[in-house]
Amino acid sequence: MDFKKLELIEPILKALADEGYTTPTPIQQQSIPYVLGNRDLLGTAQTGTGKTAAFAIPILQLLYNAKQQEKGRRHIKALILTPTRELAIQIDESFAAYGKYCGLSHAVIFGGVSQLHQTNQLRNGVDILVATPGRLLDLMSQGFIGLQHLQIFVLDEADRMLDMGFIHDVKRVIIKLPERRQTLFFSATMPPEIQSLANILLTKPATVSVAPVSSTVDMIDQSLFYVDKKNKPGLLLYLLKNHSIERALVFTRTKHGADKLVKILHHEKIASAAIHGNKSQNARQNALSNFKDGQLKVLVATDIAARGIDIDDLTHVINFELPEVPETYVHRIGRTGRAGNAGTSFSMCDHEEKDDLRQIQKLIGKNIPITDSHPFPLSAASFAPQPTAGGQSQNNNRRPQQSQNRWNSGRRTGQAPQRGNR
Repeated sequence: MDFKKLELIEPILKALADEGYTTPTPIQQQSIPYVLGNRDLLGTAQTGTGKTAAFAIPILQLLYNAKQQEKGRRHIKALILTPTRELAIQIDESFAAYGKYCGLSHAVIFGGVSQLHQTNQLRNGVDILVATPGRLLDLMSQGFIGLQHLQIFVLDEADRMLDMGFIHDVKRVIIKLPERRQTLFFSATMPPEIQSLANILLTKPATVSVAPVSSTVDMIDQSLFYVDKKNKPGLLLYLLKNHSIERALVFTRTKHGADKLVKILHHEKIASAAIHGNKSQNARQNALSNFKDGQLKVLVATDIAARGIDIDDLTHVINFELPEVPETYVHRIGRTGRAGNAGTSFSMCDHEEKDDLRQIQKLIGKNIPITDSHPFPLSAASFAPQPTAGGQSQNNNRRPQQSQNRWNSGRRTGQAPQRGNR
């Protein structure tokens, strides 16, 4: 199937051709006809499936057709609510790309920067608004935003809204929405609270579910490295220098950990930067831009800051620390292997993370292949339950006390046989 068979208008088809798009992804094939038919939609889709285009393209067509019959000042007719600044910016860029021949106005608003430019755009009139919850509520309270003309509401990354503690802000926004509207609801996972929210928001929705966890991770060459916590920086340096990695997105759990890791990489003359919630918006955007254009070899990120990073040719994701939420592992490695392409992920696991590993492997339905051909190997057997003094095995469900080992950035001599990067 190509996009022409989805009965899209010529201005959008021309823009898609400019972007090099020819064949819609499964979620686009399934979602676009429902949205064009003015149906509410519940979409369950993992990262990298083309979800943004699945709602942006039909929204542009619906508003373009309505625009031909309207005159006067622009009002907000479509609102896309998304959890992070990076994702909001990328969604706005998608509307700009797909809608460049439609003559519709769009804007993006988020916190962490001056509101002046954003409020000036709103005063001039906006058809499509992409927003993060906090800044949206702030500008609504100041009287810069009214939603009485809203026709389409999109809640994107609903599960991440819950993870980040934004769910109450989302509910405050929902109260302000017109009762008569079309609602599109997207989430990678459907925990009970998110399902309850979907039930409140949606009216007789069409349901689209694509790319389950197993098929997403099957596209990615995964490797697991057992390693002491103190040796993780040394292993990271080894991987970066011995696996022909041009660019790698590296995940840490904390902001402090991301900054500390970048200092180690800089000491080794590896071009890198960190993005996390304590960085200014300009710093985050500059780091992401430099990573995309190849000026940086490594981008170190926390999960919240990395949500929305979309780089088509990113080949490697490295889990310097495993996430505590197993679904987050899928989101992380899904930064590579975009839209059906191949990708590679390396994951480091120390003794404190063995329970997290167990939950991840349960979710994806497979054991991640172990690689011990590196200078810092630990035996997989050392991760087995150890007998207590009374002869009973310790409870594996308890997380061991935090290790006091500090990261060791010193080099180790000697190298094990190299493993291919694919």
